[in-house]
Amino acid sequence: MGHYTISASSGARDLAPVALCIHDLLGHLPVTARSRDQPGVRVEDGNVIDEAYTGPVLEEVLRENVIKRVQPPAGPYKGIPVVVAPVRDNEGRAICAVGIVDVTGIFDLADLMRQNAKIKREVCGEDPCPLPTESSAAKR
Repeated sequence: MGHYTISASSGARDLAPVALCIHDLLGHLPVTARSRDQPGVRVEDGNVIDEAYTGPVLEEVLRENVIKRVQPPAGPYKGIPVVVAPVRDNEGRAICAVGIVDVTGIFDLADLMRQNAKIKREVCGEDPCPLPTESSAAKR
């Protein structure tokens, strides 16, 4: 029976299979991971592109032992929404951190709805849009 262990001292080669799996599960979104004691990996486009990766948010999550949804202040994902979560040991201590680009943070649904309403007002004015004669049901 195979056995796989991730620890606070896991290196890039230990984390790569897990990061690649998450990358595949999420439709090839970029994934980063590092352990508490060693740099880790950065995965993009189906490949490990960095085997000595660390980032400011990964480091914060390891230090604070909390999930973070932020836009990194530096690094290759600077200004792009990410979500990073700790991997905890049996005692609840953060031993690893795994991060992904947060596609839910790229757009704000409320803002999108406001923009949609604004566009409809510009195109249709106060009239219902589309007009009853323009609706797809009227064309049948």
